[in-house]
Amino acid sequence: MSAPASIPETPTFVTHLECGMTGERLPADTLHNLSPKGYPILVRYDLAGVKAAMTKEKIAARAPNWWRYRELLPVRRTENVVSLGEVMTPLIPLPRLARALGASGAVIVKDEGRLPTGSFKARGLALAVCMAKELGVTKMAMPTNGNAGAALAAYAAHVGIETVVFCPDDTPQVNMDEIALQGARLYKVNGLINDCGKLVNEGKAAAGWFDTSTLKEPYRIEGKKTMGLELAEQLGWELPDAIFYPTGGGTGLIGMWKAFAELEAIGFIGKKRPKMIAVQAAGCAPIVRAFEQGERHARLWENAHTIASGIRVPAAIGDFLILDAVRESNGFAIAVEDAAIAAGLDEVAKGEGLLLCPEGAATYAAYKQTLADGRIKKNERVVLFNCASGLKYPMPQGGKSLDRFAQIDYAAL
Repeated sequence: MSAPASIPETPTFVTHLECGMTGERLPADTLHNLSPKGYPILVRYDLAGVKAAMTKEKIAARAPNWWRYRELLPVRRTENVVSLGEVMTPLIPLPRLARALGASGAVIVKDEGRLPTGSFKARGLALAVCMAKELGVTKMAMPTNGNAGAALAAYAAHVGIETVVFCPDDTPQVNMDEIALQGARLYKVNGLINDCGKLVNEGKAAAGWFDTSTLKEPYRIEGKKTMGLELAEQLGWELPDAIFYPTGGGTGLIGMWKAFAELEAIGFIGKKRPKMIAVQAAGCAPIVRAFEQGERHARLWENAHTIASGIRVPAAIGDFLILDAVRESNGFAIAVEDAAIAAGLDEVAKGEGLLLCPEGAATYAAYKQTLADGRIKKNERVVLFNCASGLKYPMPQGGKSLDRFAQIDYAAL
């Protein structure tokens, strides 16, 4: 299967891989899970070579998808690119709600629900599947709260890679149905995502699958960093004042922080960085607790619960990378109550006509909370990440019955 014509043929610039904690150098072009010390692995590039090869003008002339940043992505051979019709996700301002809140700075939603499989998980899993194809993997497994499993199943099915997915048994039904329909073997587990992750890890030897769990391979970060590359370009290579990011495993927050460093190194942006704000639910906030207590690692959160299932991650293996990015950016981590998430979802839907997922609604709730307490100024330009289409989640039943044969008081309707 050849890559679509919209994928540019360019040189690739990966030099090596690197342990995210120790900096230990590891070889590229070979299969890795965690580093020898047990930490997530980062991809490194010849950024001087990228700077010479990639210009803003070249990027602007390419198709509007994340493959336009090909020089900063790890796939060596274009025939190994796996595509399901990706798009640049839109930036949607919330002017009516901003005015109602007294904000003079723009409040913008980056709506990742427009991607294949309806969520930002497509970014990371597309790159993971590309590299699995390139490195000869034939069977992949992962734990999921829903959207990641759907993305893995879809991209892997497109190239004939076998997939096995484990999810908590209270995962949204639409997620479970799409995972199974797209060809994965789906197992519902009486536990949380970390319990599902243990099954993936324990079964590697016997089942012969590659562990594609969050941050347990190097390439999901590279896919998620395209959010940062894309956002910078969409804003005219000028970063916002703050980014509110729904944080479970935190791959996207880590990836965007990496993207900004690479963009500065190739001369596309300056030193300005947005405050990176990790948004969690009050019922599952290990990153918030670690941030507030000044710790570099986050302890397991017991009895995790929230309506925002995508950020119900009791323990994140990349916790130190999340916390590093938050602190280096002068940002913070914040927890919001489920009631505020539900209210935010309703407010944005009725006030702006935009249907957020619960995790996206959490970022709006966090923005309101920090605008009120002064951590975010009214004149600051902020970007809220809506990580999936609201259509993938249960909604309250709407509408009233009307008897067409009865006398209708139209003025009352």
